[in-house]
Amino acid sequence: MSLSGRPRPLSLVFLLGMGMASENIHCPSRCSCQYLEVNCTGRQLREFPAAIPLDTRQLILAANNVSYLPAVELSFLADLVYLDCRKNLLGDDLDFTFIGVAKLVYLDLSFNNLTQVTFSTFSHLLSLVVLKISDNPNLVVIEKDAFANNTWLRHLDVSRTGLTFLDTSTVRDLPNLRFLGLSDNLWHCNCSFLDFITWMTETNIHFPDADNITCYTPEGLRAMKMPAVEAQLHFNCLTQLYKQDYIFLCLIGFCIFFAGTGAAWLAGICAVIYEVHTSKREEEEEEDT
Repeated sequence: MSLSGRPRPLSLVFLLGMGMASENIHCPSRCSCQYLEVNCTGRQLREFPAAIPLDTRQLILAANNVSYLPAVELSFLADLVYLDCRKNLLGDDLDFTFIGVAKLVYLDLSFNNLTQVTFSTFSHLLSLVVLKISDNPNLVVIEKDAFANNTWLRHLDVSRTGLTFLDTSTVRDLPNLRFLGLSDNLWHCNCSFLDFITWMTETNIHFPDADNITCYTPEGLRAMKMPAVEAQLHFNCLTQLYKQDYIFLCLIGFCIFFAGTGAAWLAGICAVIYEVHTSKREEEEEEDT
């Protein structure tokens, strides 16, 4: 075979360079890409990056200034299983955002500006296993059925938020939950929260940083660990009467008093009428005789 039939080194370099260039064509600006992964960490992005390869499985947008996740653009990434959006500026309008990424298994929304989680926020993520929404200081509401469709959820972190209350059924009805972060929240340990605290003492779920899962209010229970406060709450809720309870008892007492007085008055009137009627009848009978 002649030398002209052999591939020249220069040609190989050229072809290799063209191949690498063709791979980089589809990588978003200021991001790095490798097989099925797009990494845009710390690139000061203000918007969701464009031109993300449609076969991307792992998308990392951590440490940017993204304030909005477009549902349409996300829906093009139908094979996405890992989404890291921690340390951004995402707000409260996330309902139906993840409707097109049903295969998502890992979602990190920590260190953002979330204010609430509703049923519509994550209801389409039927395969979700890990959800991190910690360090959202403005997150004050998680609806009772917020995770009703996330039955595969094993890891849920709501630490260091503005939560004061969490309905027991919100987490109790997750059959695969094994890890629940609750630390450094402003828990209001009142009688309404007693059911949740009781559930904590009975479940086998792991609570990391348990020493910092404490009550914030009322003042008398502040800084007390939530499982340990169960006995005190049981006593308070079963024996302590609040102002509205006293008002209710007073109203009941007055009602009983007036009802009894009214009944006695009516009974007296009836007795007098009966006595008068009986006396008249006797007088009439005597006159007839």
